[in-house]
Amino acid sequence: MEFNEKLQELRKSRSLTQEELAEALFVSRTAVSKWESGRGYPSIDSLREISRFFDVTIDELICADEMINVAEKEKREFADRYVSLASCVLDILSAILMFVPAFGNGSGSSETVSLFNLSGINPGVKIVFIVLVSIMVLNGISGAIIAYFNKPIWNKHRRITGIVLSIVAVAVFIVSRQPYAGIICFALLVIKGFLLISMRKKQ
Repeated sequence: MEFNEKLQELRKSRSLTQEELAEALFVSRTAVSKWESGRGYPSIDSLREISRFFDVTIDELICADEMINVAEKEKREFADRYVSLASCVLDILSAILMFVPAFGNGSGSSETVSLFNLSGINPGVKIVFIVLVSIMVLNGISGAIIAYFNKPIWNKHRRITGIVLSIVAVAVFIVSRQPYAGIICFALLVIKGFLLISMRKKQ
């Protein structure tokens, strides 16, 4: 008997609805529905809660192959969250462009200044720079919040947004003849790419 069938049988033996079981296990009703339909497995922690609640061993609940699937799933989720959080930190680090001397202060000047002190260019261009960096930082902060709530799909979309923003930043800074700022953004982009490749290899 598969795990989903065992869980249904145990739940019905206690005359519980999926919602009541979800409340007892401190999970959502959607999670219980997913487990019982065979569309996924609970985490190790949830398995422990199920075994305690129904007073059965984990071995009685789930076979060895299913246990391996659960462990592999948790490993993938951990890697995904790690890469997401690291990408968030890199996006937030874009804020250094606001304060570090990374911009040429005018086309004929060799002086480098921070973004806030930049005065030798068109004010509209400076606003574009500030908005772009601010969006990158906000993307990182929102990603940290998403990671806290453990939303894998949102994490994936935020990572893609972060990569796109980094590419746009590199292009904008290079085209506007701000090579130092472009190099910083390119370095952050390379690190993000390395993290994503590492995650794929581990999966």
